[in-house]
Amino acid sequence: MGFTQINDLINNKPSAQTTPLFLQQLPFGFHGHEMNKTQRFKRVAKHKRPISTSEAEDDVVDHETRPSHRSKTLSFRVKPKPKSNSFPIPDLSFDRMTILSPEFCLIDALDLAPRLLGKHLRRDDVVLRITEVEAYRPNDSACHGRFGITARTAPVFGRGGHAYVYLCYGLHTMLNVVADKEGVGAAVLIRSCAPISGLDTIQHRRGQKTDKPVLLTGPGKIGQALGLSTEWSNHCLYAPGGLELLDGPEPEKILIGPRVGIEYALPEHVNALWRFAIADTPWISSPKNTLRSPRSNCPSLQLQNGVGKKPHLMRM
Repeated sequence: MGFTQINDLINNKPSAQTTPLFLQQLPFGFHGHEMNKTQRFKRVAKHKRPISTSEAEDDVVDHETRPSHRSKTLSFRVKPKPKSNSFPIPDLSFDRMTILSPEFCLIDALDLAPRLLGKHLRRDDVVLRITEVEAYRPNDSACHGRFGITARTAPVFGRGGHAYVYLCYGLHTMLNVVADKEGVGAAVLIRSCAPISGLDTIQHRRGQKTDKPVLLTGPGKIGQALGLSTEWSNHCLYAPGGLELLDGPEPEKILIGPRVGIEYALPEHVNALWRFAIADTPWISSPKNTLRSPRSNCPSLQLQNGVGKKPHLMRM
């Protein structure tokens, strides 16, 4: 074959003569037929084996550290993390929760207050965990008992374990647990709680569709969430039915500080550390910056906490 014939073949001009043997063996599959220009230098694609599931998963994990063997961009959907609740739900069986005994509350209000932390209040389907309280004692210039026995304050002088409910500014229903023996005149104010069950009922009563701490951080909010009125005052909390005071686990750590909103009281009572709260929980009312660990090394805190109180509380 001459140079002209070979040149004609390369330029897609087949010759009338028979295709030579060496051209029949070319890898282009040319046997005397016309080739497109794109076919002229196209390589034979290698067979791609299917990618296994495990390899596909490896590509997802290592797509930033090793190159992909595929020409197309690998797209995948990241599974979103489940949304966590704004409040922890303890593993509790409400059927097994026991009502506290009548003797539980027959102690000094300053002893009862920290013991109430972690306990529960139940009415209907609503169960609340007590997270913050304040103690009010006899001869306390911030206690309602200072007015003596009246139609309003009579429950404060009742037997420990009953409810004392009053209106603050004629608007907010405040729940207290009466402490000590009959005639003493002491109680513990429930300042804040965390919802355990009945969230829909709580939100409906509060008129607030949220599960954030603002729902139950404040004494007026507790009374509203439980659907209380002053008619609940003097209600027995250790009798089944109605409003019940239930047992619960003791918190690992607590905080103490001065009580809130009692500027009218004597300085020694204003500064007394008779406010108690569970540590490491957002379900505490304001102000939070006045709360400290009871094991603080500050001498002034220790002295303030000892106003008219037996020293064994200092060992908490």
